[in-house]
Amino acid sequence: MEDSSRSQKNVTELLSRREREGARMGSRLRPSENHSYFAAVVSHGSIRKAADALHMASSALNRRILDLEHEVGTALFERLPRGVRLTAAGEIFIGCVRATLKELRRAELQIEQLRGEVRGMVRVAVAESVTPYLLPRAITDYQVHHPGIGFQVSVSGPEALLHALSHDHAEMILTHEKPSGASVSVLADTRHPLVALVAPTHPLAQLGEVGLAECSHFPLAVPDASLAARAILDGAMEEAGITLEPALESASIETLKAFARLGQAVCFSFMLGDKEPLPGLVPLRVRDARCTDASLLLVVRRGRVLPVAAASFVELMIGYFHGAPRLESVSVA
Repeated sequence: MEDSSRSQKNVTELLSRREREGARMGSRLRPSENHSYFAAVVSHGSIRKAADALHMASSALNRRILDLEHEVGTALFERLPRGVRLTAAGEIFIGCVRATLKELRRAELQIEQLRGEVRGMVRVAVAESVTPYLLPRAITDYQVHHPGIGFQVSVSGPEALLHALSHDHAEMILTHEKPSGASVSVLADTRHPLVALVAPTHPLAQLGEVGLAECSHFPLAVPDASLAARAILDGAMEEAGITLEPALESASIETLKAFARLGQAVCFSFMLGDKEPLPGLVPLRVRDARCTDASLLLVVRRGRVLPVAAASFVELMIGYFHGAPRLESVSVA
């Protein structure tokens, strides 16, 4: 009881201080004054002691409590010779008041975080395809409005991404392989085709569009089995009756691109729109349906309440997926 009383006293003092600050600044969420006064009386067990702590007259505080009791429609305290005691109605009402104060404080912290007044960290696990352009652009735009928020980005294949999400090592993932099961929610998806990339001097460079059969006449630089692009390529080549014999296989898309820039090799990469810079490489649309219809998905763990910074970044990413990010309208879902 002593610890509980001390804790409530600290809350009351904090609320009193915030009310004074709010009167000066006009920028803080404030609970109902009568509710704060009621909580103070409960904490101190006496109207006189609570009035002393709040630096106000006992008679003024008593009037506030009487106003509250009139508003509620019943007595909240039993007046005793040496203090007050909660009635049954008061016991119910103090639970409601404490919950309200807690929620107001939570909302204030969330709003402060959105304004960049509180530092935070958003953890994102992604496919490598979004790291050269899409993700850095989104983070840069977000931090213009929320400079106090940092990002931790990990890059993996589909299975590792899903593992990170399911174990709460990341608040969201960007993946090319649609996860199965009821434990995840796909919040947005967008077409993210797998294209062939060649050097400007490559014999295929002027075609604009190729089939995998044409690509197979040249050295192929392909992702390894840990990446979603490999599963798509394997399926498309099987459908086309092509045996894959790579000249280079790697989990690093940047390594594959560098190899293609240096000679006659064809590499493959997901490409989101025509604004993504590809220095030294020419993108070629791949006619095979599996490559053309590939997607990028934004996924979160179902049922998880995201931290406010992560929730607002999710909304920004949804805007990117829809082609029109609007940072000024980002809020918490």
